[in-house]
Amino acid sequence: MTIIRHFIAILLLPFVMTVLVPRWLMDAYAQSDTRWIDGSLISTLGHLAGILILLLGVGLFIWCVELFASIGRGTLAPWDPTRHLVVVGPYRFVRNPMISAVLIVLIGESLYLGSRVLALWAVTFFLINAIYFRLLEEPGLDRRFGEEYRRYKEAVPRWIPRPTPWKNA
Repeated sequence: MTIIRHFIAILLLPFVMTVLVPRWLMDAYAQSDTRWIDGSLISTLGHLAGILILLLGVGLFIWCVELFASIGRGTLAPWDPTRHLVVVGPYRFVRNPMISAVLIVLIGESLYLGSRVLALWAVTFFLINAIYFRLLEEPGLDRRFGEEYRRYKEAVPRWIPRPTPWKNA
């Protein structure tokens, strides 16, 4: 049942943001969007950079989902949240590595395709999440995890990773 819970959460949230919305945007704006000129050195470098960045984002995302399942005992979905605060792995450097992972995937997609529309979607996705986390997610974490979360929040930045891992002292 746990695998199904995670699959549904992934299908409804990051899959929509990284696959369905970009597909819709590319279909809607394909005529006016900038693309790489096929066969050029810049095109090849853009494709390679996009693939590497996308793979980095997918790897980080998988790591975060695994931590939510194994330590947090929940999913990434707001309707099925973690039961324990996750403060290990990438969470020692930044409070929102899962959103960072989705953002990295979007940046990789925009680079791979040479798409200004997808780059704008990545910025929009970040801004929506920046507002959501400040207004809803963080107050909810504060209510659920109390002092443990407040200590973590004080020590670990929301978006820009720490240079050294936080040690939960």
